[in-house]
Amino acid sequence: MYDLFLPLLAFAVVMTITPGPNNIMITASGANFGFRRTIPHLLGIVIGFPVMVTMIGLGLGELFKTWPVIHTILKYVGTAYLLYLAYRIATAGRGGEGRGRGRPLTFLEAAAFQWANPKGWMMAVGAISAYTTVGGNTFVETLIIAVVFGVVAVPAVGIWALFGIAVGRWLRSDRALRLFNLTVAALLVASLALLYF
Repeated sequence: MYDLFLPLLAFAVVMTITPGPNNIMITASGANFGFRRTIPHLLGIVIGFPVMVTMIGLGLGELFKTWPVIHTILKYVGTAYLLYLAYRIATAGRGGEGRGRGRPLTFLEAAAFQWANPKGWMMAVGAISAYTTVGGNTFVETLIIAVVFGVVAVPAVGIWALFGIAVGRWLRSDRALRLFNLTVAALLVASLALLYF
């Protein structure tokens, strides 16, 4: 496992910092609500994804092989949740002025979202299959993978939140912010293509 650490770290950095549903949503949260109000959302990603990696690494994948209907149900529930989150982004108001209709995701909502995130599933399954060893200690190797992703996610996802704040400063008018939110919501819905195609 130790000879796989640097490749695992590189994989985690590339996969975590590149665009995907989490980064799209954290950017929208930063633009609409600022950094402080986005922290629970950020922590939900940073902790929720490693929990998902751990559960997959410790046997959830086998459960899905045995009963594929569970995976199918989770896929459709996840799709519905993703559409709900896209709706929330599309209808979010300006958060700092007390008159916005929206609110940032809570810690638990962001953590739960990891199970609906198609990129997250690809990352988790890819990491577990590529960076665990045959005959190795699956528990320890899975925990190492989870911790690496958690540590890497703090700055990677934080950068996207800060990017959202920078974008939010440019979006002074309500009309510009609304257009931004609709665009981000459309990108989130488009990411569903990974689930179905």
